[in-house]
Amino acid sequence: MTSSVERLELWVRRSQDRLARDRKYFGEIGYRQSLISRSATKLCRSRIMQPSLWLIVALAMVPIAAVSQSLSSTSDPSAYLPSATATNPELAYERPTEKTKVRNYTFNAYGPYPFVGAGLAAGINQLNNAPPEWHQGAEGFGRRFGSDFAIAAIGTSARYGLSEVFREDALYYRCECRGGLPRLSHAVLSTFIARRGMDGHRVFSFPALVAPYAGSFAAVYGWYPDRFGAKDAFRVGNYNLLAYMAGNISLELLYSSPHSLLSRMHLNNAHGAPVQGPNQ
Repeated sequence: MTSSVERLELWVRRSQDRLARDRKYFGEIGYRQSLISRSATKLCRSRIMQPSLWLIVALAMVPIAAVSQSLSSTSDPSAYLPSATATNPELAYERPTEKTKVRNYTFNAYGPYPFVGAGLAAGINQLNNAPPEWHQGAEGFGRRFGSDFAIAAIGTSARYGLSEVFREDALYYRCECRGGLPRLSHAVLSTFIARRGMDGHRVFSFPALVAPYAGSFAAVYGWYPDRFGAKDAFRVGNYNLLAYMAGNISLELLYSSPHSLLSRMHLNNAHGAPVQGPNQ
């Protein structure tokens, strides 16, 4: 037993110089870990390892491992970097005010875009002579222009009015996602989806589905020739629905500068929108 202790003391003295050098290169934690690992290895090879020494080595390794884990986690630079959620937080939905709703309704129903759209539609109908009862010339174009403009205005009024009844947000929110396909999908789906509640959760919108047909039925049973019926109203309503979808796509993909007409719309994304919000 005495010779074993002497050999152990000799080994400890020889190891002190080596461990002092390790302290320079590995730091305090590396020094302690090196001490424990080398002590265990040397003692096993010397065959003088007593059960009490095994217990000391095991107990010594526990706090060192804990300290090493703590220091490694706190010294990791990524621990101080903001996470992906922190760098790209989901912005809170802000329900539009009544002033914003009225402004957007007025712009959507009676702004420059409805006039341009009605002019294009009237030009196409003029070329196709549809309906033929309205004839050609300036008078025919005027009747077609007034009809197309009224159909669009009634559809917009129905969408905003029914949205108030169902407590839905009828405004269009551009997508904060990137990529042409995700943005295109967002624009198409937004044709049938609206926001509801203070949290702005998405729901299937009955007003968005019905509104395109409100104007067409009003035209068929209001000022169209008598030969037109419900089938024609549904056909024109389908065109209105596709036109509304195309409008969403244009609002999504066209850039809106701070001074453009699109900036008057409620488009809360990074492309020059006045208010930010969750749009994905």
